[in-house]
Amino acid sequence: MPSGPPETLGVLLAAGASRRFGAADKLLANWQGMALVRVSAQILACAGCDRLAAVVSRPEVGAALPDGFSTVSIAPGQEMAASFHAALDLAAQIGAKRLLIALGDMPRISPLRLRALLSLPGRGAVLCADGRRMPPVLLQAKDFAQARALATGDHGARALLARFTPSELIALPEGEALDIDLATDLALADQPALGTGTDPASPR
Repeated sequence: MPSGPPETLGVLLAAGASRRFGAADKLLANWQGMALVRVSAQILACAGCDRLAAVVSRPEVGAALPDGFSTVSIAPGQEMAASFHAALDLAAQIGAKRLLIALGDMPRISPLRLRALLSLPGRGAVLCADGRRMPPVLLQAKDFAQARALATGDHGARALLARFTPSELIALPEGEALDIDLATDLALADQPALGTGTDPASPR
């Protein structure tokens, strides 16, 4: 990583156990000709973060990432909050002023949505689709400690996301809200995502 604290650290959470997907690791499954995790990482790389990292539990997943990503390894089989904690700990360790967290199994998020999160100066923000709050999420350094305390167990950041005010929600088109949980979800790879035009999402 470059020297000096970054303004924005982008971290991809890619350490899940893929229990619902089956025997294979979903993050290495093919999505439009590439490993799913690589697609998600490339999207995060387009957001405009100063540094990029991924939390992984398998070296094969780390090897599938594009250039420019460092990795933080955690033991496999941990609860969802462990990945979230690892991202927060890295951000605090390197002195990042803010942290953008994205998921390795959401390949349809538009970079425009990520840039919209980063466009709210001095504030945190989270995406919201049809009333559901979900990552990616932007956190300010002053909120890292509270975020770590709120992220527990397999609920991950659910309690944290509930704390965001309406003015800190960025609308996410339903077609971009897809996360890959089941092997059958991969069939959606050839279907066009909805709402991925050139207009950035606005707070709502």
